[in-house]
Amino acid sequence: MSGLPKLMMIAGAVLLVLGFLMAFTKLGRLPGDIIIKKENSTFYFPVMTSIIASVVLSLIFYIIGRFR
Repeated sequence: MSGLPKLMMIAGAVLLVLGFLMAFTKLGRLPGDIIIKKENSTFYFPVMTSIIASVVLSLIFYIIGRFR
């Protein structure tokens, strides 16, 4: 039997936690994130948040890979 359903549940839980972190902390509104507000629309591109998330995830996966 495949571990795909378990993996999908874990991925969903991680996304839920990240969503709460971005909503209730300063994560997602860092200096370097691009925000363009017009009359009735807003464009948001989290450049620095994406870079930090990439570095943290790379370190986590590197550490996990070293112990396997």
